[in-house]
Amino acid sequence: MSDNPPFDEMHGHGQTLRAPYEKYDTWFKDEDPKRLHKKADQAEALFRLSGITFNVYSQAEAEERLIPFDIVPRVIAAREWARLSRGIEQRVQAVNAFLHDIYHGQEIIKAGRLPAEMIAKNDAFLPEMIGVTPPGGVYTHIVGTDLVRTGEDEFFVLEDNARTPSGVSYMLENRETMLQMFPELFSQNRVRPVSNYPRSLRRSLAACAPPACTGKPVVAILTPGIHNSAYFEHSFLADQMGCELVEGHDLRVVDGRVAMRTTQGYKAIDVLYRRVDDDFLDPMTFRPDSMLGVPGIMDVYRAGGITIANAPGTGVSDDKAIYSYMPEIVEFYTGEKALLKNVPTWRCSDADSLAYVLDNLSELVVKEVHGSGGYGMLVGPAASKKEIAAFRDKLKTRPGNYIAQPTLSLSTVPIFTKQGLAPRHVDLRPFALMSPGGIDITPGGLTRVALQKGSLVVNSSQGGGTKDTWVLEE
Repeated sequence: MSDNPPFDEMHGHGQTLRAPYEKYDTWFKDEDPKRLHKKADQAEALFRLSGITFNVYSQAEAEERLIPFDIVPRVIAAREWARLSRGIEQRVQAVNAFLHDIYHGQEIIKAGRLPAEMIAKNDAFLPEMIGVTPPGGVYTHIVGTDLVRTGEDEFFVLEDNARTPSGVSYMLENRETMLQMFPELFSQNRVRPVSNYPRSLRRSLAACAPPACTGKPVVAILTPGIHNSAYFEHSFLADQMGCELVEGHDLRVVDGRVAMRTTQGYKAIDVLYRRVDDDFLDPMTFRPDSMLGVPGIMDVYRAGGITIANAPGTGVSDDKAIYSYMPEIVEFYTGEKALLKNVPTWRCSDADSLAYVLDNLSELVVKEVHGSGGYGMLVGPAASKKEIAAFRDKLKTRPGNYIAQPTLSLSTVPIFTKQGLAPRHVDLRPFALMSPGGIDITPGGLTRVALQKGSLVVNSSQGGGTKDTWVLEE
């Protein structure tokens, strides 16, 4: 890790104010700190009132927590966003094409650009999807691309979330809270809106209706239930989209269609936005003990009777070992070099890579191939000798379960503290919607912030918070 201070998005590498923050800085300097502290307390009360919580899973049981919200916005210039959105669009197109290929001709493997075992031995690859083309050819209806910044023009993709990306409700609530707390800021800064996301999502999903749909597409959201960590988001989106929130026990197969129970009897669903993992989707096809899915839904899906978003089997594309091949994947399917860079990645399944990782554990970030939420990872520079030793044993036992990356010097953005503004590390998860008509990227996304000084772990499950993300108009 570099000894140089990280790039600060408000002040660059020095104390010179960067252009995107000029109007905010002028406003902030004129503000009474007492008023701002009061506003911060009011914002927290608003979140508590809205029920914006998530579950943290410990060894004992799930604990419900409020996600901390910081009142200082993260500001992105129009020029920066234009570049990012082009890169995200290219990446989403490549991921969708990759998924179609690996479930059909597997041309990328035949061309020698991806080892066959990366698919054949991948738990997220579903043989049940071989030869199946989703309605409209769309596998990745919703993608959340995790980005980090290390310099003025240096952006990296940390991972591609193509299974069931979460966090969009916080993006929307963060903006709504800022509009309520500081309406004057939005008259002084031309910030692009994010509030049309639920409408765009519904429109995008409806555009992917299956062949069996005969009228206006019926869209529903499938949730595992109230004990899921993202249940707030499931219910929030159903409400904002004006569609039904259903659980597995509300659904059954009727006359070759998946139908939901209503007061007027069972009603066929055309598009099911599922927030349930593949394994639990259909107890007749996957886990027979699943109480969360719908028996027979995969047969209906393969017959063109329903659209499942995201498509079953998309998880293979956001596997962290596959991630290391993304530059080749982008080039293979788009014919262009990747506009957004990957973080250099060592696959521990490779003997030479494993040897390097074991020798340099104290300097690297090591992640589980199928891990998420900041769990099961080692941040070498912040780990104790005991933690490193324990992780070394894990790596030796199951090397194929891990990848390693250098510790990047993530950019910082100010947060509001009792002492005033203080820099903290951030990442960004923009959300892209894909339909047969194209790709729609919401201007902004979810900024997650590490609230502890020096911490690089931004996940809410690991003590991080969120802030509003502003993309400025030209």
